[in-house]
Amino acid sequence: MPKNQFQRMIFALITVIITVHAYVFYSLYVIHGNMFIQITGETGVIAAINKMGGVPVFGKPIPIWAVVIIEFILAYTLENLIGAPFSFKLACKNFDPKTTHPVLFETAIICATVGIMCPVMSFAAAFLYYNYQAGFNMWTLLADWLKLVCYNFPFAFFSQLFFIQPFVRKVFKTIFAKSIKADLEKKEYTHA
Repeated sequence: MPKNQFQRMIFALITVIITVHAYVFYSLYVIHGNMFIQITGETGVIAAINKMGGVPVFGKPIPIWAVVIIEFILAYTLENLIGAPFSFKLACKNFDPKTTHPVLFETAIICATVGIMCPVMSFAAAFLYYNYQAGFNMWTLLADWLKLVCYNFPFAFFSQLFFIQPFVRKVFKTIFAKSIKADLEKKEYTHA
């Protein structure tokens, strides 16, 4: 859908803004929520995080908003450097973008992006949120990474395929409506 580098960066920005908030919520509430509650004895996740002084990153508690900013910077950078370019190349290995129906090709890109970004961001999360007070062990880090991939992949796949990407595409089409219309008219004019 994006036609140039600027549009690709805007598309990635919209995607990452939505995705990071969804994943921070998912990570804090679904994956770690019960652990936070058990550690602190609080009745809710936010109360437990507040009692801990924040979310432990590199072994030190930081506020949730800082977690969102850190994850946003990581996700946006990795999406632009690794996720988007390689997912497009992977999709092109299996489908010809000129002859494949756009919905099928976009679905292939989404699946490839999840296949790339989920393990990469899960490794970043395993590294950031590792329990450094207990000492560092590479095998524990790798086990935590694998566990996070197993938790995150189904959520990433279904949320991206059925909710986030359709919404991002709708927003993108609204923002770039004039540019998209001009491209379609140009394409129709050249085919006529």
